[in-house]
Amino acid sequence: MKSWLIHPHAKRILLIFCFVPFLLFVYKILTDELGPNPAEALIRGTGDWSIRFLCIVLFVTPLRVWTNTVALQRFRRIIGVSVFAYATLHLLCYSGFDMAFEWDDIVKDIIKRPFILVGFVAWVFLCLMAMTSNNLAIKWMGVKSWQRLHKLVYVIAVLAVAHFYWMKSAKHNFNEVIIYATILGGLLLWRLARALKQFPFAKA
Repeated sequence: MKSWLIHPHAKRILLIFCFVPFLLFVYKILTDELGPNPAEALIRGTGDWSIRFLCIVLFVTPLRVWTNTVALQRFRRIIGVSVFAYATLHLLCYSGFDMAFEWDDIVKDIIKRPFILVGFVAWVFLCLMAMTSNNLAIKWMGVKSWQRLHKLVYVIAVLAVAHFYWMKSAKHNFNEVIIYATILGGLLLWRLARALKQFPFAKA
């Protein structure tokens, strides 16, 4: 396993896997398999993959710690950028299909509807992380400042669950919300417990 993780082509293979959902969307568009409401299917589908990749990227560190496999860390950037990519597609689908790229109406809708505002704020934070997901940004900002900025992923996780909850509450369908909230909540609690162990009082 470790030899595969450090293989020169491992990142390329992961990138291909990250593209698979996008290619499936393209295939379904071309074959007219998006159902009776293609616009809604694309908006919901890209949103679902955004939160799925968010779960995956937050799972990398616990998996690295549990398996003592440092090489897993080298895949976080690709998965993290995939979160941003699918969230951007989600925003574009909403802007295009729901709002016809009427920017004044989009701004008013963001301000008026809390669940869209929460989702938009999460996307802005993702933009900041995506723009600094490179070695040049780390060098320019300094490691500590860069690490502090990228802790926004925890805020994004909370905002993503809130956005998903409000969206599903209109149809009183909370099954998926519970699943994602449990996964993301567990991953955040694991990080909190790990951080608390590093405090002096925890070792006393």
